[in-house]
Amino acid sequence: MTSASGQYLKKTCRYCETPLPAPYLELGDMPLANSLVPAADRDKPEFTCPLSLVLCPECRLVQLSHVVPPDLMFSHYLYVSSTTQTFRDHFAAYAASVREKLRAIPKPVAVDIGSNDGLLVSCYAKEGMDALGIDPAKNLADAANKSGVKTLNRYFDEAAVDQILAEHGKAHAISGNNVFAHIDDIHSVLRNVMKLLDDRGLFVIEFPYLLTMHQEMLFDMIYHEHLSYIAVAPLAKVLARFGLEIFHIDEVASHGGSLRVFTQKKGGPHPVSEVPARLLEKERKAGLLEESTYHDFAAGVLRIRDDFRALIHQSKERGERIAGYGAPAKASTLVNFYGLGTEAIDYVVDDNPLKQGYLLPGKKIPIVPSRRLEEDTAQVLILFAWNFAREILKKIGHLEREKGVRFFVPLPSPSVTGAGKRFEISAASPNLSGTRP
Repeated sequence: MTSASGQYLKKTCRYCETPLPAPYLELGDMPLANSLVPAADRDKPEFTCPLSLVLCPECRLVQLSHVVPPDLMFSHYLYVSSTTQTFRDHFAAYAASVREKLRAIPKPVAVDIGSNDGLLVSCYAKEGMDALGIDPAKNLADAANKSGVKTLNRYFDEAAVDQILAEHGKAHAISGNNVFAHIDDIHSVLRNVMKLLDDRGLFVIEFPYLLTMHQEMLFDMIYHEHLSYIAVAPLAKVLARFGLEIFHIDEVASHGGSLRVFTQKKGGPHPVSEVPARLLEKERKAGLLEESTYHDFAAGVLRIRDDFRALIHQSKERGERIAGYGAPAKASTLVNFYGLGTEAIDYVVDDNPLKQGYLLPGKKIPIVPSRRLEEDTAQVLILFAWNFAREILKKIGHLEREKGVRFFVPLPSPSVTGAGKRFEISAASPNLSGTRP
């Protein structure tokens, strides 16, 4: 049933259409993680929707129980890929990998679905490819086109495919990075991929890996944009349904641990490597086919929440001021699930100027430029963008040496770094006794 806001309860699996059971993990009603709040709208009510995970009993796809209309999340978007050097390097290597697999084609056509600010498209172009992006966010598409990165401002629908075919011909590479998991009607996307893809081409998708999410307890990647939490087993099944096969998989470091999956039309030119079969066996041994594994994960999430709340409580009892570093979507999941507002966290800094001046959804914590750390130093800094911790600490590590700032790392287990030590936090032993890393 669809509500007045357009959100609806998902009753069948988006991959295999099997009826879905009740959720195994419920994080509560949440705001949209990337819908940052203008400061002037602080007191206005926000859209919220249940944030809960469901396991398909047939194909084992993990997915959200409720679906939010994509226009509410993607028509105007403030996350940009180019903010960090980490991602600039990541996508340069990505484009080189794709080009190498298409080395027999003189000037391949490359289409990036959900191209954001055009970072990967520009990397494709540097590799000598005829590159095109497609993205529904008008602000990002306009900025990309203005910078010379050709971008269609629309969703990847059949009309978009017809336009690309008319202007560029068949695509030799179609990519979707942290996009495939965002799409509800995945069947129509795969039909459109098959229509656009050259018989010699490849369809490559990248997404945070469900197995890593479980092993590292990275539940902060759960938010309304991420409709699916993907493992190789369910993915291979839905791809096969539309005539696609996985021929290789790269394990990459982005978002704590992701997969870059290379597919082709069944029987295509690329030999099938041993990696897909190896990962399928790894998933089986890790229990991803067993329902009990998911209930264990849910229990672990609640333990981590309690541990981190205890850590914040102890810090506030000592009279310390707390700030955050990074305002990614995962920060919204954490502060809202943990129940941490401005009474606990004074501000969050972010290097993306598009986010500065806004408030984090739900808890309305102000997002400010990083210079605030020098002007108004907090004693504790929560690294919400923990997946960029190495890059962040290169930039602000001097605050520990000069001002005694300690860094709280929320996941995979709550911990503190400071004074050359790293402390693992547990509700069972909250005395913060630490050891050197």
